[in-house]
Amino acid sequence: MLSDECSTEFVERLRDLPDLVQQVLDTSKARAIAEEYEESDAYFFIGRGYNAPVALEGALKMKEITYKHAEGFAAGELKHGPLALVDGATPVFAMVTGDSNAAKTLGNVKEVEARDAPVVAVTDAPEEVGQYADHVLEVPAVGPRLTPILANVQLQLVAYWVANRLGRSIDKPRNLAKSVTVE
Repeated sequence: MLSDECSTEFVERLRDLPDLVQQVLDTSKARAIAEEYEESDAYFFIGRGYNAPVALEGALKMKEITYKHAEGFAAGELKHGPLALVDGATPVFAMVTGDSNAAKTLGNVKEVEARDAPVVAVTDAPEEVGQYADHVLEVPAVGPRLTPILANVQLQLVAYWVANRLGRSIDKPRNLAKSVTVE
C-alpha cells in the first residue's frame, strides 16, 4: 500500500507519462538496433522485479510481429538452462533500471557477455550501465513502478522495426486472434 505522500507523487508522475512516452519515441535508437540484429535467429529478454514482466512482454511482442524466436526470463532464471543457448548470435535485451535489482541483473549481463552475446541494455542509468552493454536504449527515471512502462515502449519499438525491416504484417500478425471469444 502506498502512503498518501507516495500516492500523490505517483499520480503526478502518472500524469507525466504521455510526455515521457513521447520523449522515448523521439529519442529511441530502436531502429538502429533493429537494423543490426534483424537477422538474428533468437532474442533473449531478461529482467528482475518490476522488469521481469517487461522482459516477458518484450519477447512476446518480438515473437508476435517478427515471427522470430524470442524468450523472456526473470534474470535469475537465466542460469537454469537458457544460458546454454546464449552465444555470439543471440542478442540479449537486459532491463536494468535504477532499482534494488540492478546490480544482480548486471551480474547476469556479465554472464552473457562472457559467452560473446551482444547486450542491449534498457536503462534509466546509461552512464553506469552503458559500459556493460553493446547498445543502450535509454528511458527516463520515474521510479520502479513507472520506468518499466517506458522500457516496454523501447522494446515494442525494436520489435516494430525488426518486423518492418523483415516485411512482416505488423498490424495483422499471422495466427493471432485479437479478440476474446466465448464458447
